[in-house]
Amino acid sequence: MLPPFIIDQIRRREEEERRKVDEQPRLELPLDAYIPRPDPRREDDDQPKRGIVILDLG
Repeated sequence: MLPPFIIDQIRRREEEERRKVDEQPRLELPLDAYIPRPDPRREDDDQPKRGIVILDLG
């Protein structure tokens, strides 16, 4: 069993890490507008459905 002060330190570090993640800016993208809808007349089940997303953070 760990001593109580070590458990307290671990808890504090976890809370600080959660706060850092919560404070980071977030951007939610409306991906539905950019994902092409499948053509109902075309049925190519032989090819796997793949895609790529490029994020330019510069």
